[in-house]
Amino acid sequence: MAAAVDSAPVPWIAMYHSVGDCSDDPYRITVTPDRLDRQLDWLRRRGLRGVSMAALLAAPTRRDLVGLTFDDGYADFLDHALPVLRKHDFGATLFVLPGRLGGDNAWDPLGPRKPLLTADGLRRACEAGVEIGSHGLTHVDLTKTDDLRLKSEVVESRTALEELTGASVKGFCYPYGTLDERVVDAVREAGYAYACAIDPGPLTGPYALPRLHIGQNDTAVRLFLKHRLHRLRRRPVKGI
Repeated sequence: MAAAVDSAPVPWIAMYHSVGDCSDDPYRITVTPDRLDRQLDWLRRRGLRGVSMAALLAAPTRRDLVGLTFDDGYADFLDHALPVLRKHDFGATLFVLPGRLGGDNAWDPLGPRKPLLTADGLRRACEAGVEIGSHGLTHVDLTKTDDLRLKSEVVESRTALEELTGASVKGFCYPYGTLDERVVDAVREAGYAYACAIDPGPLTGPYALPRLHIGQNDTAVRLFLKHRLHRLRRRPVKGI
């Protein structure tokens, strides 16, 4: 008899980026505070609660939970996203680039320059109860780096964030969502407890968690359809 597969239904993890003015947004990474408010209200009315990744993965059952993640560490998180999260009493995870604190999204050549959190802003988010995770040091495609750069991006970013916040950093998020077995192994060996991707392809498990991009155009109907398709398309996740 074949052994049972250690797997669970794919968790629902929402991926956000910037929260603010989306009039100039070629990469579609921005939602307005009002749209975020309506999206979180939609979750709440359906009996769902937004939580950090740490809370999601630690929960004995995830049926009513949605992981809320915000990539890149934009400065607008404090002024525009955090008040909406507090309004709904939702948690979230913020994936930050400690090598670019106080800088901007220089990796997006077409988009407007968006300021990133400073070290003080990062600490304020942490003090507000937001889980802080690593997005690498500088936002590079880790699958295209050599082993030395890969280790630097994965290990040094975690050390820097823990020194800045005084909190343990358990989560990692792959820049651009790109990953392969070498990158996943590096993240695991660095001591992270989990890692988020976008579409991890054939990889699965706590270091290749799929997420669902949420944008400005995602109304209630689109959220419902995205959630259904996400659960149908994704394989069960082993090991969580």
